[in-house]
Amino acid sequence: MKLARFTAAGRTRLGKVVGETVVDLDGLIPGVGDSMRLLLERLDEVRPALEAAQSPAYPLAEVTLEAPIDDPRKYLAIGMNYQAHADEAAAAGVPLPTSQLWFNKQVTCINGPYSDVHVPKAAPDRVDYEAEMGVVIGKRCRHVSRENARSVIAGYLVCNDVTARDWQFRTPTFTLGKSFDTHGPIGPWLTTDDEIEDPHDLTMTLELNGEERQRTSTGDMIYDIYDQIAYLSQVMTLEPGDVLATGTPAGVGIAADRYMKEGDVVRVTITGLGHIENRFVNEP
Repeated sequence: MKLARFTAAGRTRLGKVVGETVVDLDGLIPGVGDSMRLLLERLDEVRPALEAAQSPAYPLAEVTLEAPIDDPRKYLAIGMNYQAHADEAAAAGVPLPTSQLWFNKQVTCINGPYSDVHVPKAAPDRVDYEAEMGVVIGKRCRHVSRENARSVIAGYLVCNDVTARDWQFRTPTFTLGKSFDTHGPIGPWLTTDDEIEDPHDLTMTLELNGEERQRTSTGDMIYDIYDQIAYLSQVMTLEPGDVLATGTPAGVGIAADRYMKEGDVVRVTITGLGHIENRFVNEP
């Protein structure tokens, strides 16, 4: 299934994308409202009802798709997880990690798949893009083995890990530079795990104003998705709705000294998952 949050007639609700329509799931699961996180907590229980739902349906062109998950408890991202990107980061003076390098994107950065992204007043000169595949946790878990990691995945989505580079490098945690409001566009929907044969065999691209700047296979990760879940779950309980951004390939703006300015449009596409597209505007 492709599970979405969408706004129609002034109200946001949960839906299921089927072709060029979105089926309204509002009221089908009492107590969930428009929270994808709450839906994921009950996904196994309610899946038959979701799969059977056929109406009411709206044309996708007539609704606004929102961030599929707007209330996760955690949004974590791994740094330098594609070798070519690690090499270009090293050339820019960033030391190469010797283990998985994780940081927080504060959840207030989350933004819609087609919403504007701010060039912040506090960081106007070095805002960068990073195409990433997001993994969404579906089951509360701890100490997950690599072999069992896929069983805790709810699904996947497209991310742009927008980064204010100057703020990123002020502290070793990266958190502030990764967490400006609007700097976490995700979407366009959550594609459930059963629809993806191999999450490590997808093509990911990023276009800046129509020019391709990033391209990779998700199979080129240094630490794959299952390694990531096994590693993180040694430390913390992962919960339904948690978002893990799995790394960006080579071609980020810092490598070419090309940063975002007002009017730039960035489109990230992953085969099987759809695309997000965001216009950069100066923060009002």
